[in-house]
Amino acid sequence: MQLWLIPILPLLGFLLNGIFGKRLSKPVINAIAVGSVVLSFLWVVKTLNALGAFSGGLEQTYKEHYYTWIQSGALNISVDFAIDRLTAVMLMVVTGVGALIHIYSAGYMAHEGGYYRFFAYLNLFMFFMLILVLGANFLILFVGWEGVGLCSYLLIGFYFLEKFATDAGNKAFIVNRIGDFGFVLAIFLIGFHFNTLDFTTVMTQVKSMPVEATAGIFTAISLLLLVGATGKSAQIPLYVWLPDAMAGPTPVSALIHAATMVTAGVYMIARTSQIYLHSPWALDIVAIVGLTTAFVAATIGLAQNDIKKVFAYSTVSQLGYMFVGLGVGAFSAGIFHLMTHAFFKALLFLGAGSVIHACSGEQDMRHMGGLRKYTPITMVTLLCGSLAIAGFPYLSGAASKDLILEAAYEHAPWMYWVGVFTAGMTAFYVFRAFFLTFFGEYKGKHAQPTHHDPDTAHQDTHGHGEPHESPAVMWIPLAILAVFSLGGGFINIPHFLEPLFPLQEGEPARWLEYVAMAAGLGGIALAYLFYVVSPALPESIANTFKGVHTLIYNKYFVDEFYDSTVVEPIVGGSRQLLWRVGDVRLIDGIANGIGSTARGLGSILRRAQSGYIRGYAAWVIAGTVLAIAYIGFMGASR
Repeated sequence: MQLWLIPILPLLGFLLNGIFGKRLSKPVINAIAVGSVVLSFLWVVKTLNALGAFSGGLEQTYKEHYYTWIQSGALNISVDFAIDRLTAVMLMVVTGVGALIHIYSAGYMAHEGGYYRFFAYLNLFMFFMLILVLGANFLILFVGWEGVGLCSYLLIGFYFLEKFATDAGNKAFIVNRIGDFGFVLAIFLIGFHFNTLDFTTVMTQVKSMPVEATAGIFTAISLLLLVGATGKSAQIPLYVWLPDAMAGPTPVSALIHAATMVTAGVYMIARTSQIYLHSPWALDIVAIVGLTTAFVAATIGLAQNDIKKVFAYSTVSQLGYMFVGLGVGAFSAGIFHLMTHAFFKALLFLGAGSVIHACSGEQDMRHMGGLRKYTPITMVTLLCGSLAIAGFPYLSGAASKDLILEAAYEHAPWMYWVGVFTAGMTAFYVFRAFFLTFFGEYKGKHAQPTHHDPDTAHQDTHGHGEPHESPAVMWIPLAILAVFSLGGGFINIPHFLEPLFPLQEGEPARWLEYVAMAAGLGGIALAYLFYVVSPALPESIANTFKGVHTLIYNKYFVDEFYDSTVVEPIVGGSRQLLWRVGDVRLIDGIANGIGSTARGLGSILRRAQSGYIRGYAAWVIAGTVLAIAYIGFMGASR
C-alpha cells in the first residue's frame, strides 16, 4: 500500500518551500504546501478504500516493515508503519482537517512576512503528526511526538521579533518536555518488561496477564504515560502552555492546538488501552484528571475577553471530556469526541481568525459587536460551530459528548453531574463570545487596533477602513467545516471502532440525554439573556461577586503560582548555586588557579633564561656540584 507516501508528501513540501521558498512566488508556495497535504489526504482515502475501511473491512492491523532501526540483544526495534481502525480515524482527521486549514492559511497569511517559512513549518508539522499516527511501535510514535512538539515551538514563536511570541513558544516547549520525561520513562519500562516496543506484541502479552488488584507495573506505566499525555493534551497540571500558544498565527491555533497535536495524548492512551484496562486505579485517575480539567478550564473561559483565549480554554475543557471518556472505559466515545471536536473547534478558531481579519487585528470582544452585518458568512459558520460545541440536539458535539456523559454516569453518577454542569458553562461562554462578536453595535476603531495581542502587530497592515468579510479562500473551508460540525455526529465512529473497543452493553436511560440537552440549551438561553437582552447584567454580577470574578479572570493565578514556586526558585538557585558557586568559584576557580600556578612557575623558571653566559655557566657548575654530591652520597650509603 506504500504507507510511507502518506507522510513523505508533506515532508517534500517542507523541503521545497524551506530550501527554495524565499525565491518562489506565493502561488507556487501555496501549490507546494497545500498540494502536498491534499495529495496526502487523497492517498489516505485510496489506501483505506483498498483496505476495505469504508466497507466494513480492516478488522486486522495492516503493517508494512521497512528496516531494522535498533538491534540490541533480544530487543529489535524496526521502522514499521501500521493501520488499523483507530489509525484510520486519525489519518482522516489529520489530513482532511489539515488540508482545509492549509487552504485557509493561504488567505489569512497573505499579507505576512516569512510566508514560505510558515508553510514550510506547517508541512513539517503534518509530516511528524502522520509519523506519530502511523508508527507501529512506541519509539516511532515518540519520534512523531517530539517532532510535533518542535513544530509547535516554531509556529507559536513564528512572530519571533515579538517577545510575547518567543515567551509563549518557550513556555510550550519547556512544559511539554516535563510531560515527555514521564513518557520516556514509560517507554523504558515497557521495553524492559516486555522486551519489545511493538504495539501489537505488547498488547497481545498484556491481554494474557491478570488485571492488577493493587498498584503494579501496569499502574506505573499507565501513570507515566498519563504524565506525557497531560503535557501534550494540556491537562492539569500541565495545561498552562495552551492558552499562551495563541501567540501564534490563528491557523496554527486551529491545526495544532485544536484539531490534531493536542489530541495526541488522547490517541496515545487509546492506543495503549489494554495497559490501562489492567490498572483500574490508573483509569480512575485519567477520568478525574479529565473531569477536573474540563470544569476548571470552563470556569476560566467564562471571563476571558480575547476571542482566541475563549476558544483556547474551550479546547482544554473539551480535551478533558475526551480524558473522561477514556478514564471510564468508553474509549470509542473519547475518539468519537476527538473527531467531532476537530471539526467544530477548527471551525471556531478559523472563524475567530476571520473575525480578527475583519476587524484588522482586533481580538478583544469588547471592541467588536455588530459584525453580523459586515461578516454574514463568518457569522453563520461560527454559529454552526458554536451550536455543535454547545451540545445542541443531534449535532456532532451532542452525539459524542452525550456518549461520554452516559458512560460517566454508569461509572460514577457524580462525574455525570459535574460533566453536565460543565457542558452548561461551555454553551454559555461560547455563545457569550458569539453574541459579543456579532450582536449589538460595532464598538471597534476602524483599522486601528487598540491593544497589543499576538495578531495585532501584523494584521493592522491590511489597511481596511471597516470590518469586512473574508475572501473565498478563507470562508470556503469554514463552510465545509460547518457542514461536518452539523452532521459529523452521524458518522458512527463507535460502531466503526468496535473491533478495537467493544461497545458497552445495555441501553442508557433516555433522561441522561435529555438532561445534557437541557444544560446546553440553558447555557445558550442564559448567554442570550446576559449579552443581548440585558447587556448591563454581566457587569452587575461581576461587581457583586468581585472576588470570584477576579479569581477566574486571572485564571486562578496558576501561572503566578508556578512562577513563584517553580520558575523563580529554579532561576534564583541556578544564579546563586550553579553560576556563582559552580561556574564562578569552582570551574573558573580551577581554571584560573591552574593559570596562576603556571604563571608562577613560569616566572621562576624564567630567571634561568637570563641571556647572560656567566649565569648559564653558574647554573652548569651548580648542577655539576649537585650531581657529584648525589653520586658521592649514594656511594657512601652502600
